[in-house]
Amino acid sequence: MAEPFYAHSLPGKPPSEWQPLERHLESVAEIAEKSAALFHSADWAWNAGWLHDLGKAAVEFQSYLRRENGLDDAEYDAIGHGRVNHSSAGAALAEEMLGPMIGRTLAYLAAGHHAGLPDFFSADTGKAALQFRLAEGQKNLNHIRSAAERFAKQLRQVTKPPTFVKQDNFHLWVRMLFSCLVDTDFLDTEVFMNAEQARGRKGFAGLAELKTLFDRHIRVMAEAAPYTQVNAVRQQILAACRAAASQPPTLFSLTVPTGGGKTLSAMAFALDHAVKHGNNRIIYVIPYTSIIEQTAKVFADIFGSQNVIEHHSNTDPDRETQRTRLAAENWDAPIIVTTNVQFFESLFAAKSSRCRKLHNIVNSVVILDEAQLLPPEKLDPCVEVLNHLTRNYGVTMVLATATQPALPKLDQLREIISDPSTLYERLKRTEIIIPSNLSLPSNWVDVAHKLQQQDQVLCVVNTRRDCFDLFKLMAKGTIHLSALMCGEHRSEVIQEIKQRLKAGLPTRVISTQLVEAGVDIDFPVVYRALAGLDSIAQAAGRCNREGRLNAEGRLGEVYVFVPPKPAPRGLLLKGENTTRELCSMPDFDSQRMEEFTRYFRCFYAKVNDRGGTWLNDRLVKDVPNVQFRTAGKEFKLIDDQAQQPVFVEFRDSRKWLEELRRIGPTRQKMRKLQRYTVNLSKSDFGKANADGLVEEIWPGFWCWIGRYDSCHGLDLFGCDWTPEDLVV
Repeated sequence: MAEPFYAHSLPGKPPSEWQPLERHLESVAEIAEKSAALFHSADWAWNAGWLHDLGKAAVEFQSYLRRENGLDDAEYDAIGHGRVNHSSAGAALAEEMLGPMIGRTLAYLAAGHHAGLPDFFSADTGKAALQFRLAEGQKNLNHIRSAAERFAKQLRQVTKPPTFVKQDNFHLWVRMLFSCLVDTDFLDTEVFMNAEQARGRKGFAGLAELKTLFDRHIRVMAEAAPYTQVNAVRQQILAACRAAASQPPTLFSLTVPTGGGKTLSAMAFALDHAVKHGNNRIIYVIPYTSIIEQTAKVFADIFGSQNVIEHHSNTDPDRETQRTRLAAENWDAPIIVTTNVQFFESLFAAKSSRCRKLHNIVNSVVILDEAQLLPPEKLDPCVEVLNHLTRNYGVTMVLATATQPALPKLDQLREIISDPSTLYERLKRTEIIIPSNLSLPSNWVDVAHKLQQQDQVLCVVNTRRDCFDLFKLMAKGTIHLSALMCGEHRSEVIQEIKQRLKAGLPTRVISTQLVEAGVDIDFPVVYRALAGLDSIAQAAGRCNREGRLNAEGRLGEVYVFVPPKPAPRGLLLKGENTTRELCSMPDFDSQRMEEFTRYFRCFYAKVNDRGGTWLNDRLVKDVPNVQFRTAGKEFKLIDDQAQQPVFVEFRDSRKWLEELRRIGPTRQKMRKLQRYTVNLSKSDFGKANADGLVEEIWPGFWCWIGRYDSCHGLDLFGCDWTPEDLVV
């Protein structure tokens, strides 16, 4: 009788208590098959499960387990014991048995299940590319030929991908299969090697139970809310969302004026729709980390924090439990609150850790909040993946915004609100005053003088430098808000603004546009530097938000002014110029909903490259030979290569910085310090470094040692900084 093969060992335990390789392969195949069945790919996932660890049948790997049991098999590949990389043999067998078209798909999965999906061609990643890995795998396969043939008998016959898989969506389908494999592989290994941790993943409430909690919350809110025009419209929006929830899954738009209760109404739609149509979870996607905590807290108060998973870079580890931390790894929870960056970058990722969650997007309801904030340079890839998710993966997508963008190439949207134009009229709370001559700039002294005539006023400008220059002309007590302040600092300031407004205290705020998207503040007067029409509308959403002035027979006032200098070249300037064009048209009305469609069509036409060329070159044109790894590295919603994060000393950050300096980075420490980070452009960072304003306190980690002001944050202005360097 042949000696058994093992997949995993336990430290200090005899081989009789190790996990047999055949049991591991079968378990992974069975569970991955169930996940992939949701997108008609069960047999593919089954085969991937049987192929991924075939290389462990090698004598070298089995000797390694006996010699150093307790180490994970990924470490085996990394530290180079023996001469057999266990991930490549299954890849070679797939291509050998099933050919270059069918087998290559499975080869990507097997070869990448630890290191991440590889490129096919070697141009970008050298010998890590699949064309090299297949040659290596063939040699390794020859060492385990008899065992491989025995396991290969379990493979199912597949002749072609599901009918929905075409050249333009092959890359997403492969990632979805990859997600099924790597998540199942990880979970099965965890059950064997760390059963206690595996048990910690259980216990979330179901969506039907959460819907009961939500319904109760809405009832209590309705009973306590006074009758106002705003509250009446909010109830109408909520009712429309609940009525539309019975419609079949598709791409929906939820066009709701700012302050119309969009967050709760969108969740009402999602819960009702999910319970009726059997969706597994709700994923709420938000553009900025600066507002995600606000939204997550609303949901946590309704559903219990244990049922709401926040997954973003600013999550405070003190608010996590083991269960919520584990659920953030693969989104196996009923309600996920995340960011555009996490959602879209994962859908184009190659790393196993980023891709694990993708199969749990399948059969979900996704709410894309503030959809107009998708980055124009990546618009085509983002729109394409939204189309594919709704067409082929059972996803119901809701694009929720006050300024619905005309996204090029997006499938037909079904509007939830039957007559949003009428809704805008009923919920009108502001008068937007745009100067007749947009070629005549104001000066900061005049703007400051006008602001100081108001007791409560918000002024939103286009750049950090504009914010600072205007702020220093204001009277003492004025509040500054920009991304030169770390996240913890900004949160404190926003809370202070809310408290002052609620108490009726004089409150003058100078801010960059970070305050516009979803920050729940309510001023009677707002000034906005000329910008894109969507930005002007978002700034107006911070004015008379609750409609209190309407009860007095008046509207909030939003004054647009031309700043001393135009916006920096790029997208900000394109938005500003598009607004100028629209304002020159005789029938233009800045508060008519239809103007946003016209604005976005004109604006997107000015964007030279929306990412379509990149998508074709990296992921489409050479199918099945795809550059997965290179594409994953390149697809960034925020260009982190153009920025350098620096830590600042503010509140409690000193103790974390001292620990980083003394003992180096840990997961908890870095999550804590994320709240005390300011991003500098690479050129700004270079200047600061040359001037001795930053210090590398651990290799690759930098701390700002210049002045950090309690009013306006990191002080860049002792140097010769240009306005173009200081956007947002």
